[in-house]
Amino acid sequence: MTYILGIETSCDETAAAVVIDGRTIASNVVASQIDLHAQYGGVFPEVASRAHIEKIGFVVEQALKDAGIGYEQLDAIAVTRGPGLVGSLLVGINYAKGLAVATGKPLLGINHIEGHVYSLWLTEPYNEVDFPVLVLIVSGGHTELLLMKGHGQYERLGGTLDDAAGEAFDKVGRMLGLPFPGGPNIERAALDGSPVAYEFPRAKLDNSYDFSFSGLKTAVMREATVMPSASARRREPGAEKHAQLRTDVSVNDLAASFQRAVVTVLSEKAARAAKDYDVNEVLMAGGVSANHALRQTLRHMSELPVRYPPLNLCTDNAAMIAAAGHYRFLEGLRSDLDMDVKPMWALTSEAYAE
Repeated sequence: MTYILGIETSCDETAAAVVIDGRTIASNVVASQIDLHAQYGGVFPEVASRAHIEKIGFVVEQALKDAGIGYEQLDAIAVTRGPGLVGSLLVGINYAKGLAVATGKPLLGINHIEGHVYSLWLTEPYNEVDFPVLVLIVSGGHTELLLMKGHGQYERLGGTLDDAAGEAFDKVGRMLGLPFPGGPNIERAALDGSPVAYEFPRAKLDNSYDFSFSGLKTAVMREATVMPSASARRREPGAEKHAQLRTDVSVNDLAASFQRAVVTVLSEKAARAAKDYDVNEVLMAGGVSANHALRQTLRHMSELPVRYPPLNLCTDNAAMIAAAGHYRFLEGLRSDLDMDVKPMWALTSEAYAE
């Protein structure tokens, strides 16, 4: 039996958790920064880093208290090493290093994307995964299709070439005058809109498994906003960022049509990859996996079982880092105290080789 303390500070959530045997959540504490960043319409990196510094000690102590254990009962300390925002990652890494020195416990630098994958192992009721499986990661910073052949064995099939799906939701939400974060608010607005009111583009990208949402975002902007005049754009570089929402459009219809375009391309490519690679299941994780339309569409298009985490484990949390840490701990991972952050760390079978 392992007790792993997980620490997650890759973006705008300060989180700590204790997970037993990679499967049972003993505690899961998250200090959200949504209200801090809402005024900017997105995550402001310097503000995020400062908030992590203020909260990390509290969330770690609370996680241990909620789990009813002390540091002496821990087997290891798992912390997100990357990918993510450099300043945010550094807060978690340095705090975890300090704990490792003070307690003598092993330090594990964990890939954030792998954490999302292992959020599925925390789902109840749970049946053992039947490898190989297809994994669709959809979050604010990542949109990737992975072939997972076993624990720690990944082949990247494709990913976003520009905006991640969650990032596109946030940007379009801001365009439509909806509160931050865009994903859940677009989903709410879409409930009262028509998904066929607008026929927005879906990037096929030569039938690859890659994604592109920048063209879709531009198409929504053209339908939804009034751009500053050409002379104003010449006078003021960046004036296009101040485009005004048109008064004669339905925000609900725009939200529903945009959501349909994103959900369709995600589901189509995932379903095709699952068939092409003859997998046994489809796993979906990340913040956008909370979207009900995406869940329904992927289940409909795929001929295989589709799993996704409960809503509280879709967004960034430390339980998923601790769960991934359990499997890496068992296979012998031990990170040195000179470990540095890896803000662009891709998840492959060789990700932990260095």
